[in-house]
Amino acid sequence: MNQLEAMRIYLRVADLCSFTQAAESLNMPKATVSEAIKQLEMQLGTRLLQRTTRSVQMTQDGLLYYERSKDLLDDFAELDSLFDSHQKPMQGRLRVDLPVAAAKNIVIPALPAFLMQHPGIELELSCTDRRVDLIREGFDCVMRVGTLHDSSLIARPLGYLQQVNLASEAYLTQSGIPRVLDDLHSHLLIHYVSNLGNKSPGFEYQQGGKTHYLPMKGAITVNNSDAYHVACHAGFGIIQVPMFGQSHVTSLQNLVPILPDYVAPAMPVSILYPDRRHLAKRTKIFIEWLSELLKPHLSEAKTD
Repeated sequence: MNQLEAMRIYLRVADLCSFTQAAESLNMPKATVSEAIKQLEMQLGTRLLQRTTRSVQMTQDGLLYYERSKDLLDDFAELDSLFDSHQKPMQGRLRVDLPVAAAKNIVIPALPAFLMQHPGIELELSCTDRRVDLIREGFDCVMRVGTLHDSSLIARPLGYLQQVNLASEAYLTQSGIPRVLDDLHSHLLIHYVSNLGNKSPGFEYQQGGKTHYLPMKGAITVNNSDAYHVACHAGFGIIQVPMFGQSHVTSLQNLVPILPDYVAPAMPVSILYPDRRHLAKRTKIFIEWLSELLKPHLSEAKTD
């Protein structure tokens, strides 16, 4: 039995959590299925499945092998049909990571049309503001907002997000509206950091073609964009956010733009994917779709 067939057997056992049910669905003797898994584990040098009298569960190594095997078999099926004159619908898993604001306000509302057009695609969508490890966590592509540091990945620049300073009406009624930078000494900033424990540099703004930071007091620090917006609505102070077009503006109702002459630099937006010579067709299709979807929400230049 070759490794590809053993891989398919392993996926079926893992999906059904049963050697007996896997054997029945594959129309194979249970002994053949058990031997295939045993040989696969010996070849890999690790235990893939934890067997008990009541259940079969994947180990940590088994889970990693499952995820990668599923992708490999999907890619193999796509390659196998590459020169098929009868075009088959795309199928397979697609794992994507997006910033929370982009997912909520732009991508998820538009996804039904994409999945209706490609019903064979199984989309796994991660919505987080942390920087995921694309390779280690098995993502096909990720959307990044901000400066890139992943030199091992391919980056497709999409445009820029202009930023704005906002505060709630209640906060401004209580604390006053800041008109110039000096006014910020009597105001509070809601601090945003990627990892709690890091120190926020303060209020960010451009002046004379350079980026500056003004240290500010603040009662709360968050590491999630949803919490950032909610804290602003709750009156904790000022936030600085990129604007994902009019749909995002609508979601930030009752927040008032302030200090328009002192905004943070526009943030670059990119799609990153692994440095693979042959990118899966389903990934290419999704990247093209996402690029077109985001166009109306981005500016081509760093500054308006």
